[in-house]
Amino acid sequence: MGIQINPIEAKAYFVCGLTADFFMPQTKEQKKTVVKKLEKNIEEQKAMVFVDYQGLKAQDIFDLRKKLKEKGCNFVVSKKTLFKLALDKKGINYNPKELKGQVGLIFGLEDEISPSKISYQFSKKNDKLKILGGFFENKAIALEDVINLASIPSREELLAKVVGSISSPISGFVNALQGNIRGLVYILSAIKK
Repeated sequence: MGIQINPIEAKAYFVCGLTADFFMPQTKEQKKTVVKKLEKNIEEQKAMVFVDYQGLKAQDIFDLRKKLKEKGCNFVVSKKTLFKLALDKKGINYNPKELKGQVGLIFGLEDEISPSKISYQFSKKNDKLKILGGFFENKAIALEDVINLASIPSREELLAKVVGSISSPISGFVNALQGNIRGLVYILSAIKK
């Protein structure tokens, strides 16, 4: 009895516990749909990071996508030629065919730092994920720039530091006043006795 696979719907299937990548060629309509989705992501993105995900296990990719989604980012896998078409339609002059390996695109939709930070932290834990470069402020950036972006504190961390620096002098002032009042109470209680 084996498993019956409809080759029209199948993109990949498992053989003896291993993933067998037998990708069917995409139709022109499917390619147009992919390009439109990429265009939408490119339009909405605040930053992009290009990664080589070759060798990552399915569970690792799932974990990466989950972390990215929590921070308002998307992880998209696309053919380099389709990605090039989407970039051209958006007027961005960049050739993704220069990137090596199986390229995954991480789109930062909510802020500029999260895609760099998450991909860098994940690549430190899992050496199979390799950062290749990215886009920031509509300019191509190299691996070093992505790492520099990853080292910048997030918006929440910066706000916490600002609040801490504002509240620190105020709390010190309140403690000084309490100390003076406490000293006055001790002196008055000593005089009373």
